[in-house]
Amino acid sequence: MSTPNTQEAHERPTRVMVVDDHPMWRDAVARDLAESGFEVVATAGDGPQAVRRAKAARPDVLVLDLNLPGMPGVQVCKELVGSHPGLRVLVLSASGEHADVLEAVKSGATGYLLKSASTQDLTDAVRSTAAGDPVFTPGLAGLVLGEYRRLASDPVPVASDEPKAPELTDRETEVLRLVAKGLSYKQIAERLVISHRTVQNHVQNTLGKLQLHNRVELVRYAIERGIDDAG
Repeated sequence: MSTPNTQEAHERPTRVMVVDDHPMWRDAVARDLAESGFEVVATAGDGPQAVRRAKAARPDVLVLDLNLPGMPGVQVCKELVGSHPGLRVLVLSASGEHADVLEAVKSGATGYLLKSASTQDLTDAVRSTAAGDPVFTPGLAGLVLGEYRRLASDPVPVASDEPKAPELTDRETEVLRLVAKGLSYKQIAERLVISHRTVQNHVQNTLGKLQLHNRVELVRYAIERGIDDAG
């Protein structure tokens, strides 16, 4: 059974920016995304240019190569996600090295796709990334979830005057628990019998309350406090 095209359900097309230092590859990706209904608002060929243009164009999704002249892709990701919390980053890289994947996720990337992916895989990944769902080339998702747990096991210094943690509603806590277990927003919506948009709203509200910036920080928060094991 076919599912509704999420691209058509939005009031406007998802705004995408493509960053890669190889002009032919960059242009091909931008063309494929535009033909799939995305609005390609900018492209860039190096790190500093990517930061400048992304701040001006304000894309919803940044399709980002890691190996860039001038500034590494992970630094571009860290700088832009830190200053624009609503931005989603999909890394599109030739490298499947675990260290590169983990560094990208720690820098705030929502997903990581290898350049060997098909055009359909790429367009599906951009749609999922825009919705806030993590997307990884098969085999990498388990690695990332394992890293979440390793990070959470590291001792975190706690200041004696640390303010009391904000209170989450029961529903926000339930959504957070399922996010920490690695479920996609779609799976959470089906599990809780609520809409995909409602799941997104709960996650955004939780990020705001906890003053966190992305899914990596959210999962770490949940695991540190045992929320992922509750219920």
